[in-house]
Amino acid sequence: MTSAPVTQTLLDIYQRLLNRTGNRNWWPVRYDSGPDAGFEIAAGAILVQNTTWSNAERGLANLHKADIWGYTAVYEATEVDLVEAIRSSGYYNTKTKKLKAFTQTMVEEYDGIDANLFALELPELRSRLLGIYGIGEETADDIILYAAKKPSFVMDAYTRRIVDRLKWKVGGDKYSDYQRLFESNLKPDVELWGDFHAQLDGHAARVCRKQNPLCDQCVLLDLCPTGQNH
Repeated sequence: MTSAPVTQTLLDIYQRLLNRTGNRNWWPVRYDSGPDAGFEIAAGAILVQNTTWSNAERGLANLHKADIWGYTAVYEATEVDLVEAIRSSGYYNTKTKKLKAFTQTMVEEYDGIDANLFALELPELRSRLLGIYGIGEETADDIILYAAKKPSFVMDAYTRRIVDRLKWKVGGDKYSDYQRLFESNLKPDVELWGDFHAQLDGHAARVCRKQNPLCDQCVLLDLCPTGQNH
């Protein structure tokens, strides 16, 4: 293992990835949610669990087409209609229950207005989200960073893969251990953190792949012991 990264190393990595692909403009929002400003992001964060974004995106499109759009609409919809709309995202029965649980919280506790929830201080907001069925750490941080616009660095399998291949010393195997590498070295910056996460995900999907990584095309190769030995 190499030592944990310092601020300049992380910023250098971000700049290299940015130079290669440009700003990722993530999280994409395609539909007008009106007063439910964060609905599309929150619903997408649930639908993308254990599947690809393209599958989750189809589920969002079908929800919109079926006019099941917004916290109240999902809350009031039948489970049968929800299952049919989100079928493309996989695990649709479980995800229907997760959407129902989230929208129940939004409607019954926050009047169906996510600004009321997002007004909570970051630690309290994260704790409240984690207390909702189906909202784990990654999903909570997706909602916090991209919908609530508060700085909480998102960790996922893609980012962990890059960290592991760079052989950084993490200090543990928990979500929070990996997250701390970034949050302890980067100033809180919603725009930077949001695009940095998107850059890492895109790089892991296209280049630093799980199987057959394209190390000869990697802009991080000189920093990566794994790639150099590939």
